Amino acid sequence: MPRHPAPRQSAHRFMKRLAGHLAPLLCALALLPLTATAASTEAEQQRWQQQAQRVQITRDTWGIAHVHGRSDADAVFGMIYAQAEDDFNRIETNYLVNLGRLAEVEGEGQLWQDLRQRLYYDPVQLQADYAASPAWLKTLMNAWADGLNYYLATHPQVTPRLLTRFEPWMALSFSEGSIGGDIERIALTQLQAFYERKPVAMTLLEREPQLRMPGGSNGIAIAPSHSADGRALLLINPHTSYFFRSELQMRSDEGLDTYGAVTWGQFFVYQGFNRHAGWMHTSSGVDNVDEFVVETATTPEGKPGYRYGGQVRALQEKRITLAYRGADGARAERSFTTWATHHGPIVRAQDQTHWVAFSMMYRPVQALQQSFLRTKAANLAEFMKTAGLQANSSNDTLYADAEGNTAYLHPQYVPVRHARVDYRKPVDGSDPATDLDGLHALDTLPQVINPRNGWVFNANNWPWSAAGADSPNANDFPRYMDQAGENARAPHAIAVLQARPSFTPQQLIQAAYDPWLPAFDTLLPLLRHDYAALPEGDPRKASLSGPIASLAAWDHRWGLDSVPTTLAVTWADALLKEVTPLARERDRGGVDAMATLATPDQRLAVLQAVVDQLQRDFGRWQVPWGEINRYQRNDGAIVQRFDDARPSLPVPFTTSRWGSLASAESRTYPGTRLRYTTSGNSFVAVVAFGKDGPQAWAVSVGGESSDPSSPHFADQAPLHTTGRLRPVWFEQADVQAHAERSYHPGGSR
Repeated sequence: MPRHPAPRQSAHRFMKRLAGHLAPLLCALALLPLTATAASTEAEQQRWQQQAQRVQITRDTWGIAHVHGRSDADAVFGMIYAQAEDDFNRIETNYLVNLGRLAEVEGEGQLWQDLRQRLYYDPVQLQADYAASPAWLKTLMNAWADGLNYYLATHPQVTPRLLTRFEPWMALSFSEGSIGGDIERIALTQLQAFYERKPVAMTLLEREPQLRMPGGSNGIAIAPSHSADGRALLLINPHTSYFFRSELQMRSDEGLDTYGAVTWGQFFVYQGFNRHAGWMHTSSGVDNVDEFVVETATTPEGKPGYRYGGQVRALQEKRITLAYRGADGARAERSFTTWATHHGPIVRAQDQTHWVAFSMMYRPVQALQQSFLRTKAANLAEFMKTAGLQANSSNDTLYADAEGNTAYLHPQYVPVRHARVDYRKPVDGSDPATDLDGLHALDTLPQVINPRNGWVFNANNWPWSAAGADSPNANDFPRYMDQAGENARAPHAIAVLQARPSFTPQQLIQAAYDPWLPAFDTLLPLLRHDYAALPEGDPRKASLSGPIASLAAWDHRWGLDSVPTTLAVTWADALLKEVTPLARERDRGGVDAMATLATPDQRLAVLQAVVDQLQRDFGRWQVPWGEINRYQRNDGAIVQRFDDARPSLPVPFTTSRWGSLASAESRTYPGTRLRYTTSGNSFVAVVAFGKDGPQAWAVSVGGESSDPSSPHFADQAPLHTTGRLRPVWFEQADVQAHAERSYHPGGSR
């Protein structure tokens, strides 16, 4: 792969000299009087200042924070402070969402999202969970809150939207770092319909979740037997909305030394590595939530209830009051009487007497413990010990370490269900035989540890191909262990892994950006057959001859100059929308549904519509992919606005839906002809593990800062769009050699 040039040494030496001259001044600045945050005391401010002096933040030449603290708590204090420097808005917004308080700043339209959150994450319960947490975890949560409050105290120019003070228990509302939690499976429109007692139409994406931008990720672990220099290798490639995580390193004198991607506002590395081991999470296809239909009735005591096992149980009643910002900007409130069964909260109704309870994992304390402790695991045994907390419900894990171990691990929170019941659909909640029966033991889950073939992978597909011939056998496990099946990326990953006997780190990077789009091996022969079958008098014979010839000559690989990539991707995107309603009825999905359910007339009509649209927008249908598929970031807003008249960069890779391992999910927006990418390869890293420590290369989309005036707002964008990874500075000697500045929290950046 092309390598990015090294940072300019003259500027680097100047910054080191400048940092040396400024160090005494920065220490003094850290002790200046603070702006009081909400309800902060003089004692708190003094404590924050003292802790800040135990923390050193070093920013490297890419703006990435390397945080060192004397204790783990000091490192947490410093890393969350550094995150706030880079994007406080995303931190606060994540907690507005997870605390169920978004409507207080964004208005009544967010009430249903807030209510959904508060059905589970009640502040009173979270405070009780905090009080019952292990002492070491409380210490970290305290440091987390202190770091954020110290940031606000030292940055009076920052105006929070709502949260002017963070409390330690708030960290438990957001204790697992994946994108799109289990709770998002609850349809907001149907929650509203139930609690307002009126019909509310489902949104298109609620009706047809297949149309969502595909999420998920790629992870690959390669054993020393299949690496060129005998080091285990790990590919970390989450596909998320852009700017979803920051990149940083956190170290302490208590043994913490971890690097990677951190979801904004959390105090643990979610996907990354430490000195000895690395881990990559991919969204799993495991059946991780359940719906139970209950029939309402009245208890003998005259209370609202539901039938269960021949009896009538009382419904659990809870009053939830939510604040929201009214149309006039004034604060208003709405109260809801919510209901729950022993399965979980009621989230919708099937009819007037049959309600649906939603069951999902609620283990915030264990989830936060598992999320942090895994970052300190020095070997496979320690990593598996953290997995024993069983608080990961939705993520597969790819693992590699310096001892040469590689592994695929299934989510550890998997309820035991009864084989005769199909839990993919709502089940009879009045029958005790449908109740969940505890959790699967870890050794009863699909997993692969040190397979003979020398590699394991996952691309959000089923686990039955994770290690080729050495994969788990689906017949040995309940069907609810996977609901995803295979996808177009799976054969692609297997092909690149089988293409060579061993990998160097750079060859693994090349594999992660391999341009093949295997879905079109299936879809385009059908389209060519449809075209060939047209009668000679059909006008499409002439109008589509050029596009069909272009597609026929294509090697099904994306590229900036590729006209067929533009034709194929825009055609397949549009065809998916055509077949999705029928695919849902037939319980089919993916490329198979498009191949078997679309008619010849549909396939040809969609291609004609695509060609016509390109002609209208660009004056020709021969539009290279790099001309139409673009990366643009104009400001630090969470919801991006795009403008064809403003600068942007071409992006060669495509949506992962059609089998691209490197992902760039794109579409047009109101007022644009060009497609802009908003999710996909948000962070990519390759790590080589050796006895002398890890060596790594990485790229984060755009840059580390959300401030458009920062040099690190867009400095990684050219690397992101071309698939070039920069060296990671992990060893402290390297960090110091590439330091841009170093300071205590509270000191000037």
